[in-house]
Amino acid sequence: MSLANQTILITGASLGIGAAIARALAPEAGTLILLARSADKLTDLASELQQLAGDASKLSIHAFPCDVRSSSSVTSAITNIVKQTGPIHVLINNAGLALGAPKPFHELSIDEIDTMTGTNLSGYLYVTHAVLSAGGMLKLPTATILNVTSVTGLELPPFPGESIYHTTKAAQEAFTNALRVELAGTNVRVLALRPGVVATHFHRQKVGYDDGAYDEFMQGYEPLQVEQVAESALWMLKQEEGVSIKALDVVPTGQRSLQVFDRSWNERHAE
Repeated sequence: MSLANQTILITGASLGIGAAIARALAPEAGTLILLARSADKLTDLASELQQLAGDASKLSIHAFPCDVRSSSSVTSAITNIVKQTGPIHVLINNAGLALGAPKPFHELSIDEIDTMTGTNLSGYLYVTHAVLSAGGMLKLPTATILNVTSVTGLELPPFPGESIYHTTKAAQEAFTNALRVELAGTNVRVLALRPGVVATHFHRQKVGYDDGAYDEFMQGYEPLQVEQVAESALWMLKQEEGVSIKALDVVPTGQRSLQVFDRSWNERHAE
């Protein structure tokens, strides 16, 4: 399906997977709407995307600084977006974070817990609610909600510090499945993209900022690059409107499961 005339909203667009998806969509989409907390990073990304699209491109880019943890900010942003761009065809729920690792649950601060649940769960709900109620999506002949979840939503992580992150990702999976059923009778597809280990700042957050812990976590196999996750997202979105890739796990081959990592992968595939 062509995305050329589609208005696509990406949350958590300023870094990592969100920015990579925006880059992948720049040559494809008609309008890109970028949401994130950092205005400066959004401005830089918007400039980069315009260059990627090329001088002849008709791509329209709109950057809106917004903290998805605030329902009022989200509602205001979506209302303003629709006034400028018209209805939203595609929502990519990507904003997310992990804090506190490797501390166990009882050692996390309440602020760390609230920040993770507010971003990873409430943020998904607030943005989706606003897009469906004020974003004009339900009136469109075809529309898509793509939730970037995680393989940790289905498998229990084997390392400490993951209790809240895992809980929010499992909740995202439940929300995705329930929403897909609730939207029967509409033209909205609801999809889940589940990345495994990706080489970004995000996994430093998850395992802690200690370089030794991060290196140990990545030892022996190649993590995904954000561009590979973005390619998977693009493939899901471009399916014909009668086809839904309901859920897609994209993981490094060395990540056999969350409990089993093939740490001799690099050795076997050394040049």
